[in-house]
Amino acid sequence: MGSFIKREKFIPYNLPNITDLEINEMVDTLKSGWIAKGPRTNEFEKQFAQFVGAKYAVAMNSCTAALHVALLAKGIGPGDEVITTPMTFASTANTIIHTGATPVFADVDYKTACIDPDEIEKKITPKTKAIVPVHYSGQVCDLDRIYEIADKHGLFVSEDAAHALCSRYKGRMIGNGLQGAASYSFYATKNLTTGDGGMLVTDNEEIADKARIFSGQGMSKNAWNRYAKGGTWQYDICEAGFKYNMFDIQAALGLKQLTRMDEMQAARLKIAEVYQREFDKIDAIDPPFVPDYTTHCWHLYVIRIVPELLTIDRDRFITELNERNVGTSVHFIPVTYMSAYTSRYGFKKGDFPNAEKHFERLISLPLYPTMSDEEVQYVIDAVKDIVEKYHK
Repeated sequence: MGSFIKREKFIPYNLPNITDLEINEMVDTLKSGWIAKGPRTNEFEKQFAQFVGAKYAVAMNSCTAALHVALLAKGIGPGDEVITTPMTFASTANTIIHTGATPVFADVDYKTACIDPDEIEKKITPKTKAIVPVHYSGQVCDLDRIYEIADKHGLFVSEDAAHALCSRYKGRMIGNGLQGAASYSFYATKNLTTGDGGMLVTDNEEIADKARIFSGQGMSKNAWNRYAKGGTWQYDICEAGFKYNMFDIQAALGLKQLTRMDEMQAARLKIAEVYQREFDKIDAIDPPFVPDYTTHCWHLYVIRIVPELLTIDRDRFITELNERNVGTSVHFIPVTYMSAYTSRYGFKKGDFPNAEKHFERLISLPLYPTMSDEEVQYVIDAVKDIVEKYHK
């Protein structure tokens, strides 16, 4: 056995990276008197679009809202089918149901945990209208194959990029050169946070215009400015829209986070490189596989245990990490395990073997810019200690 020494202080799974730069900007916003949707939200949209290389960006209160609106903007509704992955948070699939359409799940590629294009093709029917691929953990889907399938069948592609800010596909940042739309999350744990929030980006002006209307209660353009000098109280409700817009307090945080992305990403990459090198040496641990076409943004760092080499399962491994004061998470319990989906659609264990195998083995480890070198090494040592203790 090694000489592992348990630390007294718990290492949380995630901590947001907020500095005085963000705090001061939020204070200035509060003092400005404009705290709802206004000039800072508009500026954040503009700067975010430039950052990822998209023509249009529409800021919202969540990635869930962006995913929902992306489908609505393309007229997805009752009688339609939309293909997505079971290895995601339920919101990806929930938004399909919210349009009135039916979610259809395609299994993942076990190597990447991203949706498998071969499985997508198997699930296409005359009712299929869209594909919602998820860039899992910052890993990027095989987009060439997915768009080839979409073009062949005339399908809309709405990329779930909640995990993928700063990820690249063959050198191109996700959000750049889109054929459809991409949706980002700014939840507290994300690479850029606004506390909560999201963004829809697209190069399609019609999608962007409809997204603005749907996310702003269905009000006609520029209604956000109706209380300002020169604004007008005369507006139209041209869709039965939603209260999905971002507001300036959130945007203030996002604007300053955006200026720090290079610094925060460099810190994530440094940690991920150490993890990759050290976990690759442990036979009972599979570190993330990163294909040549992916530049991973390391939103999550997801290891998989090799249960054939251990006397404990994944759940016990997590308990052991917790007892060593290491916080973890599990991304994700497959959507097709959730009672809302099993009761409605009859999914059962065995329907999506790769997603299920991935779920049964995965552990998300701490990875965030403020982690110290000592904390990173401690996480590695804790994993090694458990493997040594329970190795067959």
